[in-house]
Amino acid sequence: WAEWMGSPAYYTGYGGAPLPRTGARHAAIAPYGPYAAGDGHMVYLGLQNEREWARFCAEVLEQPALTVDPRFSSNALRVEHHDELETIIIQAFAGKTAQQVVNRLEAAQIANARMNTVDEFLDHPQLAERGKWKMVDSPAGPLRALVPPFGFDDVEPRMGRIPAVGEHTENILSELGIERDTIASWRREGIV
Repeated sequence: WAEWMGSPAYYTGYGGAPLPRTGARHAAIAPYGPYAAGDGHMVYLGLQNEREWARFCAEVLEQPALTVDPRFSSNALRVEHHDELETIIIQAFAGKTAQQVVNRLEAAQIANARMNTVDEFLDHPQLAERGKWKMVDSPAGPLRALVPPFGFDDVEPRMGRIPAVGEHTENILSELGIERDTIASWRREGIV
């Protein structure tokens, strides 16, 4: 997976300093990353060029004058003045729902995604529609489990009953060549 380090590696190797840590934001592109909408939901967006910057300012932020603002007139300057740009975006999104922001980004042809909470992920209709859940038995009762992300059309993934803690301990230790008397003494001593 070294290929994923291409940009930071070149930046560090040829720029003389490592990229600053930016979490989910991009260290060398602005704006790029997650932003909160007024309803508290997050929208992830990424601008890749000046055409998108102009559309973002005019159609999403409704502030076309930002395209000629000397602090933001190039990507390098937007990165340099990231904190000021961040404040402008947060203020612009504060009065909109995440869906309204996504709709504007879509209309402006800017890459985006609504960031789901874990609860929203669990209940996402696409997972049910694509058959990504399977019920499996467990000592706690039936559980919903995610089907593996890859497979073959003619092969059903094996998703059997979840064993109880220690249910197979004796069999596994026996397969490893440990005597049953030793296993029994370990059980008495609370080792297994």
